[in-house]
Amino acid sequence: MSDLASKEYAVWLSALKDKIHSAQIKAAVKVNEELLSLYWELGKELTQKLEKASWGENLIGQLAKDLSVSFPEMKGFSRANLYSIRKWYLSYRDADKKVQQLVRQIPWGHNTLLINKLKSMEERLWYAQNTLKNDWSRAVLMHQMESELYRRQGSALTNFKTALPSPQSELAHETLKDPYVFDFLTLGAKVLERDIEDNLISHISKFLLELGSGFAFVGRQYCLKVNDKDFHIDLLFFHTQLNCYVVIELKATEFDPRDAGQLNFYMAAIDGEVKQVFHNPTIGLLLCKEKDHLVVEYALKNIDAPIGVSQYQLTKSIPTDMKGKLPSIEELERSVSSSTAFNNSEPDHSKDS
Repeated sequence: MSDLASKEYAVWLSALKDKIHSAQIKAAVKVNEELLSLYWELGKELTQKLEKASWGENLIGQLAKDLSVSFPEMKGFSRANLYSIRKWYLSYRDADKKVQQLVRQIPWGHNTLLINKLKSMEERLWYAQNTLKNDWSRAVLMHQMESELYRRQGSALTNFKTALPSPQSELAHETLKDPYVFDFLTLGAKVLERDIEDNLISHISKFLLELGSGFAFVGRQYCLKVNDKDFHIDLLFFHTQLNCYVVIELKATEFDPRDAGQLNFYMAAIDGEVKQVFHNPTIGLLLCKEKDHLVVEYALKNIDAPIGVSQYQLTKSIPTDMKGKLPSIEELERSVSSSTAFNNSEPDHSKDS
């Protein structure tokens, strides 16, 4: 092929790959919808027979054997799965059509987690909606449930109502959590201290997962020059949905009102030196070991810049005998700062305009 033909072919091939990938996704979604429609009818039939016939609970065991023999290529007819199918149907049969349509859009494995791990309908629907919104895998959904994301989301103390216009203030408030759970260091009982230090960086992706969707990393120990003086921000992100920078500062101690002043300065500097005219005002998030609600409220009351304050937890899921061996927040900061995965380059917004 000539150079021109090769370039044309590469473009054409790329377009074909995109179409095939899109078709694969649509096919997978269609297969899931058909499967869950089948499970819905199966759950309905099982419920009706058990309520009206005299076959008793042995019906499910017998049906599992017969269906597995007739359809050996299908793995969904085990006794345990038939019980889950019936439980799933019973959980949503009295719900409105929108709810029934919602739960049919997420994979069956996700549905079994929701019905077996959660009792609250409101909580199940919240996780189902966020699974669709954020494209959570089953493993990620399990992690979010175990970390009680539903309870923590939108719980940070903020001044967003007065510092940001609506509806941005509502979206920003729902973006932050309290507390943040950094319990990704789930290591075995025989782990050595150096194992914790060595493996901390490899779990930084869990930190990004804990922050939530929309956060794009910009830099750590991000250097700001103000009149030839250097100032360093712990972590700087850009939030794609809020269209603004997010300054995150980590504190190893209880919240101090002076921390809000320092964060306010960093945010003002980002707005003055980095932010583009088409970006929204910078948001600040202060992560501290402890906080007094009233002290935080007073500290933020007369600050015009949008700031949120949350606690963090490091040892929520760590065995009791390991808690004393975990790194402190200072060690966490040092490890993040030394990570080669992070860089201090200027963000490229040339495509934004």
